[in-house]
Order: sequence, then structure tokens, then C-alpha cells
Amino acid sequence: MYKHVALLVRKEGLTHEEFVDHWQTEHAPIAREIDGVRRYQTVLPTDPGNAEFDGIAELYFEDLDALHDALGSEGSRDYDPEKGTAKAAREDVDNFLAVEKRPRFVGEEVVQRDDVDGDTDGLYKHSAFLVRKEGLTHEEFVDHWQTEHTPIAREIDGVVRYATVLPTDPENAEFDGVAELYFEDLDALHDALGSEGSRDYDPEKGTAKAAREDVDNFLAVEERPRFIGRETVQKDDRS
Repeated sequence: MYKHVALLVRKEGLTHEEFVDHWQTEHAPIAREIDGVRRYQTVLPTDPGNAEFDGIAELYFEDLDALHDALGSEGSRDYDPEKGTAKAAREDVDNFLAVEKRPRFVGEEVVQRDDVDGDTDGLYKHSAFLVRKEGLTHEEFVDHWQTEHTPIAREIDGVVRYATVLPTDPENAEFDGVAELYFEDLDALHDALGSEGSRDYDPEKGTAKAAREDVDNFLAVEERPRFIGRETVQKDDRS
């Protein structure tokens, strides 16, 4: 499926708690009714004090044209829809978001492992927003990521679901891809991938160690935002 990922930064003057209250009680009911949305999930940080963003909003569409119609293309950061619920949602973001500080990503999800049959509600999630290493083309980055790194990452201890998201328009994308690893237990996530406050975490054992060592082969690690949070599925109309 095609997916719009918004990395949310709260509007100046709001506390994180005020931001979350508006997002979950006022905005989410609007966003989940946007035309074409088949699934909508929000991710709240497990450690807001150390998180790089205040939250993540993810909307899925079966059709890329429907996504663009509702939320704009990768190259239209200031897109303002003219109709329906998408218009109401876009107008509401100004009430709680610093829109100019909100990275976004449009891509196609590839599920690499799924031990939970798609039921991610309540799971802990590590999202890595990937930037390729200097000297690599996007195509070279994708080839290494999908053929060399993914087979290692999906076997990390504790991982129950692993998905990669490839940009539909790499030339205009803010990142080269997104890697999403889900865990049932937050301690298992921290053990494998570090906490929100340990950006340079270097695991000492097993597949997590091998995965961390391999990222230096294709990623600009210092330019890679990451986010650890707990996912809530707000809507799921997939067949």
C-alpha cells in the first residue's frame, strides 16, 4: 500500500501534552475520514523528553492518485487541498503543528516480516528515516538496503514485524526510505536498538550488532532521524 508519513512537531507555545490532546481528540477523528484512507495510525513517543519529534501520523491508501489528491505529492510540501475532509484536516494542522518543521514522506510499504498478522495496535515501534551515504546513488542505496541489510534486520531478536517504505518520488523525497521495526516489549526494543536518548547506541550481541555494523556501509547515520513510540491504530478498513 501507499503511505503518507508525517513527522510531527508541535506549534510554538504548546506543551507536548497539549499537542497530544488536540491531535488525538480533535484532529484524529477528522484525519481518519479523509477520502481514500484505508488505514490510519498514530505513534506517540515513549520518551517525549528525548524524542526528535512529538509524534508520527501515518495514512495508507491503495491508490497513489488518491493519496496525492488528499495530501499532495512529495514535491508539494505546502499543498492545500480544496475539498472535503482533507481540507478540514489541513486547516486544523495550523492549530497544533509547526507545519514548516514537519518532515513528510510518501512511499510504498513492503512488509519484510509479520508475526502479528498486521495487528500493530499497542506495539512498540522503531522508525528510522534513512539518508544514504555520500557517494551512493539512491538506486545503489536501495539495492544494499533491500538485498544485504534487510535479511539481517528482520532477524533481530524481539522483532515481530519489519517493514520498509520506498519513496514513490525519490528525487523529491526528504529521505531515501523508512525502516520500521516492531516489538511487543519496550525493553527488547531498547536492548536491540537503543533508547530514544542513545542515538549512537552500539549493541554488543547477535543480529542487532551485525545490523548496526552494516548501516555504515550505506547510511549517513548522523543525518538519520529516528523515533521510538507506541502505535495506536485509529482506523483499518483494509480487506
